[in-house]
Amino acid sequence: MINPLLSLTFSMHASPGTYAVLLGSGVSRSASIPTGWEVVLDLINQLARLMNENCESDPVAWFKAKYEQEPTYSGLLEMVAKFPAERSSLLQKYFEPTDGERESGLKVPTKAHHALARLVKSSHVKVILTTNFDRLMEQALNAVGITPTIIDNPDAVDGAMPMIHNPCTLVKLHGDYRDLRTKNTPVELEEYDPCINGLLDRVLDEFGLIICGWSGESDPALRKAFKRCKNRRFTTYWAAHNGHLKPDADELAKLRAAEKISIKGADHFFSELAEKIDALVQIDQPHPMSTKMAVAQVKKYIESKSHIRLRDLLKEDVEQIVNKTDIAHYPVATAFPEEINAVSRDKELTSRIKAFETISATSVAIIATGCFWGEKEHVPFWVEAVDRLANPSNLPQTGLPCVNMAMHSLRVYPAILMLYAGGIAATASGRYETLLALLSQPKIRCKKYSDSLSAWLISALRGAMQQDIFMAIPGLENMHIARSVRLLHVLREPLREFLPGDDNYWRTFNRFEAIRSLWLADTDGVVLDGVFTHRRYGSSEESVLTEMLDEQQAMGNDWPLFKAGFFGGQPERWDKALKQVMELQK
Repeated sequence: MINPLLSLTFSMHASPGTYAVLLGSGVSRSASIPTGWEVVLDLINQLARLMNENCESDPVAWFKAKYEQEPTYSGLLEMVAKFPAERSSLLQKYFEPTDGERESGLKVPTKAHHALARLVKSSHVKVILTTNFDRLMEQALNAVGITPTIIDNPDAVDGAMPMIHNPCTLVKLHGDYRDLRTKNTPVELEEYDPCINGLLDRVLDEFGLIICGWSGESDPALRKAFKRCKNRRFTTYWAAHNGHLKPDADELAKLRAAEKISIKGADHFFSELAEKIDALVQIDQPHPMSTKMAVAQVKKYIESKSHIRLRDLLKEDVEQIVNKTDIAHYPVATAFPEEINAVSRDKELTSRIKAFETISATSVAIIATGCFWGEKEHVPFWVEAVDRLANPSNLPQTGLPCVNMAMHSLRVYPAILMLYAGGIAATASGRYETLLALLSQPKIRCKKYSDSLSAWLISALRGAMQQDIFMAIPGLENMHIARSVRLLHVLREPLREFLPGDDNYWRTFNRFEAIRSLWLADTDGVVLDGVFTHRRYGSSEESVLTEMLDEQQAMGNDWPLFKAGFFGGQPERWDKALKQVMELQK
């Protein structure tokens, strides 16, 4: 029999958005978030201590004897804090982290919250039900750029968009901690408002269900909703520690013919589920024949001057790169333990580098073909593609834990792959105007670099993509040009059609990197290394810089790079840049 987790993975991948998730208090437990009832008990204890009395043996009995009423969340808050602002301040310590707690990873979104947010971002989950009062799920969703529609009271049901049209609907069945209508006592949990019941009935009827962290014991109204639902359009999966359910939950599981999934904890379960779905997405990458077909289309569109179709083809493929490499699929927050060791870090970096190369493969082939065969009127298409990938979506400003800068830096790797593929192809065909446009026109739009000519190039090649990231790849350890060596090997096949001989490919790769470095030295005074400065990667003993110097001296102002606009066509600027770059070979 197939493992239920694998069955769930295949079902979610095949039918994105058909499964809702029900989260209980167990999901937030590892974040040290109390339940509403625990808040009530703590407030009673504090109240008793202020009156110099001891109620620890039975806080509820003490409160009933003292005030002749059942303790409720709303009632207690009204007793101890008269105004909304006071109540908000009182509750903040239970649900919002102090600086010290945040540093310790307490009261912040857990791995489970972040993994579930990834599944929402990829449209595999659209509806989340939760009995929790906290805002950890909202924070995790905000961290991946999702603003959920929140239903935390009956009034919110009527004005909500249909669930099918929302990227995410978050239903807080018991309310939000800052709302006095929050439910937590047995009496309050006995029945839901008819509006909430109607919404809940729809979810249980129309969606499959993944349950995690809910014991089924303290929520009679929710149990009644399960029993009301007669239809089972999709499977219910109930994730429980070691596969064990308590009696009430076991009864509901049998009623819905639920598949039990044995888990170590919510963090491990949701992280593994997200990883397995990511793996299926990777497996579904286009077959190489799709890339060949895309290349054939590029040639056809160039030849027939079908500019709109050419641009749409490239734009569509670039957008799939943006979507598949975003922070929902590849988080840049420290989703790893803070004590992550170097081996784990290098393994993750290597995995991401390879994944981004696979995801970018078709676009790399398209831009290589376009820059080799395309004309001047096509250049804006190649520039637009690199520019788009050089500007992945901004990091959210709130709700995000510490950013892992190595993971963040890799987000521009698809842009670098595109720049190199297009730049080498343009160099091979002598289309230096195209090459100059690729180097100078894409921009990184951020405060740090403004809009200088080399803005994105400096950020991507010198700052955001340090060589040590690529040193994580086995065989490139301690190699200070690891990035260039990786690109040299990865781009060999996509450029084989235009540079069939290895010797010619290596020389062209070296020439591209040399031109890139000379241009950067001329425009920004930055001297950038590459394989062209290391003869073990060249095809002859003669330096590519020496070859270029001989060409320029022989052709003078008719040198193709001058005519294309490099160095402003001025020999003095060329000489100055050449001297700077030649220093790298000494």
